[in-house]
Amino acid sequence: MYDYNNLLVCAMPASVFIGLGANLPHEHHGSPRQTLEAALEELDRRGIRTVRLSRWYRTAPVPASDQPWYVNAVAEMATDRSADDLLAELHAVEAAFGRSRTVPNAARPIDLDIIDYRGQVAAGGPGKATLPHPRMIGRAFVLRPLADLEPQWRHPVTGQSIELLIEALPVGQIAVS
Repeated sequence: MYDYNNLLVCAMPASVFIGLGANLPHEHHGSPRQTLEAALEELDRRGIRTVRLSRWYRTAPVPASDQPWYVNAVAEMATDRSADDLLAELHAVEAAFGRSRTVPNAARPIDLDIIDYRGQVAAGGPGKATLPHPRMIGRAFVLRPLADLEPQWRHPVTGQSIELLIEALPVGQIAVS
C-alpha cells in the first residue's frame, strides 16, 4: 500500500531560494540589475539553473546609510549541489564579478545569498552554509521578493508564515517594485 502523503512530498521537490542584491554598477556588466542578470547567466553556465525569478525591487540599504539604494530579487534555483557546495559556488561567482568582502554591509556590485535550502536548518561555520539565512527575518528586500515566488512559505525554524514576517517588518524599510 502506498503512503500518498509521502508520495506527494516526493513528487514536489523542495526549493532552493537565492537572494540577489547589488547597489554599485559593474564596469563590464553595467547597472546593478544588469550585473545580477549576468550573474544568473553565469550560475546557469555552472549548472545552477534559475527556475523562477521574483520581480526586481529597489530597496533602501540595511542598516540605513548614505549608500546608493539596492536592486534586489529572489530566484528559485535548481541544483544537485549540497548547500555548502552551492555557497562556495555563489562566493566564486561573487569574486568573479568583483565582490570583495572587507567591511560588513559595504556597498557592493553583487551579493548572492542562500535564503532557504529545501527547508533545511544548519548552524553553518567557516565555509558552511547557515540555513535559513540568519538575517532574512526583518529584511523587506528578502521577504517581499520571496513572497512573490512562494506566498505560502514558512520559516523553517520559527514556523512563521511569510505574511506574518512581512507584517512585522521594521518601520522605514522600503521595498519598491
